[in-house]
Amino acid sequence: MKPPPLEVLYEDNHLLVVNKPAGLPTMGVSPDRPSLLTVAKEYVKRRYHKPGNVYLGILSRLDAPVTGVVLLARTSKAARRLTEQFRTRAVEKLYWALVEGTIDPPEATCEDWLARDKRHRRMHVVGPTMPGAQLARLRYRRLAALGICSLLEITLETGRKHQIRLQLAERGHPILGDRKYGSMRPWSPGIALHARRLTVAHPIGGHSLTFEAPPPGPWQRFPLPD
Repeated sequence: MKPPPLEVLYEDNHLLVVNKPAGLPTMGVSPDRPSLLTVAKEYVKRRYHKPGNVYLGILSRLDAPVTGVVLLARTSKAARRLTEQFRTRAVEKLYWALVEGTIDPPEATCEDWLARDKRHRRMHVVGPTMPGAQLARLRYRRLAALGICSLLEITLETGRKHQIRLQLAERGHPILGDRKYGSMRPWSPGIALHARRLTVAHPIGGHSLTFEAPPPGPWQRFPLPD
């Protein structure tokens, strides 16, 4: 399987920011399968003529069917400082999603306790006393009601596995194409969830940086905000 070309949004001596395509795992797959991490390492190796192994640290991991901004650190020092920003929730993460139906109310905060189902590779909403339960919180705002679906802007306050997918599906509005969490509407490739914007402090300079990724082709048939 030939991986798609890397779409670079920003790079300097400390950071590499890319727009991940649907279907490409971020990392953690068998050596015979491409991942965003291996593709990015090959890019850095070729561009900067680096011999041997290339260091890259993934800071913002996306599910394979999800598209959008992914942040990588080019040095271990940058990785440590950025990891601390994510740990203290100093990072602003904004997503776009197309969900089934007209979501109401048009703005809300969703709060649930989630636990992992390793056997079925998915997450479930559980009670707060369930072993392994983690609090998940997000805020959404409906940008447009489009008949069969709603366009949402989502701000993550926590970063749990499959959080956006499960929390919206639990409220009767699964993301288009997300069959794992109940969507009956097709979307290809991947699902209609896009990491639109990420804001961090530069790990060395300290100044604020905002990275924004344009949504992929299938989104263009919908009226999108600037």
